Amino acid sequence: MPSEHDARARRPSPTRRSPVAWILSLALAFAAAGPAGANEYPTVAIADYVFGCMASNGQTRRALEQCSCSIDVIASILPYERYVEAETIARMRQVSGEKGTVFRGGARFKDIVADLKRAQVEAELRCF
Repeated sequence: MPSEHDARARRPSPTRRSPVAWILSLALAFAAAGPAGANEYPTVAIADYVFGCMASNGQTRRALEQCSCSIDVIASILPYERYVEAETIARMRQVSGEKGTVFRGGARFKDIVADLKRAQVEAELRCF
């Protein structure tokens, strides 16, 4: 005859979920969050931009709102991959010597950085 301990061991705990329930709840959580767009920027990239922007524009609530607006406008214009590419080129252009020279020349590099600058100007007009 099974003991009471054996019966409790077979009974599911109200806080313990089956693997199927766990997977289903996880899937529902992702579905509730909405579809990920191709143009979404990672949170760390947004935070990095906002921190840098606030360092230049003041550590105020208004600057926070303006800088947050600014990255939202840029994200609506440039896909994240293009943004990363343009930021990298812009930073590499500041490097002296041969390494920087490679990024300062070439029409392709100029076009990529020009796209970022256009997005930044649009963000400036809309947010500041």
